[in-house]
Amino acid sequence: MALTLSQLRKQYVGPDGSVVPVIEIEHFHLGDAEQVALVGTSGSGKTTLLHLIAGILAPDGGKIVFDATTNGRVDLTMLSEADRDVFRGRNIGYIFQTHHLLPGFTALENVLLGMSFTGRKHDSSWATHLLNEVGLSNRLHYKPEKLSVGQQQRVAVARALANRPKLVLADEPTGALDATNAQQVLDLIRKLCSEVSASLL
Repeated sequence: MALTLSQLRKQYVGPDGSVVPVIEIEHFHLGDAEQVALVGTSGSGKTTLLHLIAGILAPDGGKIVFDATTNGRVDLTMLSEADRDVFRGRNIGYIFQTHHLLPGFTALENVLLGMSFTGRKHDSSWATHLLNEVGLSNRLHYKPEKLSVGQQQRVAVARALANRPKLVLADEPTGALDATNAQQVLDLIRKLCSEVSASLL
């Protein structure tokens, strides 16, 4: 799924009432199956940009256009907040820096809940397969408190890919992990993204 940003702007109002521009992008294009890494210091707007692309935030101006979705060409800025949520659930997998798992649910249930936002039936076999792929075949029925931080983040990766998204956004998904776990999670994301892409063909 290709992505094009045009004249994209987002700003915030500071404590003193001044306007603080955070995102100003004249033009950006991400082709189908491309990978891009965002690099910048803390507070430079990386998370804000990802939230705009995911439809979590609305921009102050500009366009966010997706091509080759199930609905053809979609300008996210023309959708209501509710419609953006539906679009994100069906097309975008978002991996947060912290896992945001629901504490009262098991690893498998957390992944299955990730499927709830699309209106499709839960696919237990696919959810189980994803958790197996991230090395948690013996932790399917463990709640987050019984999992290590690295294992929780692997569940979050599986959940983000539960709906076979056409675009995966990862917001510093290894920020809370040590070097070994960080590399494992990055490798898993690449591997599973390739697998999901193949399943869409």
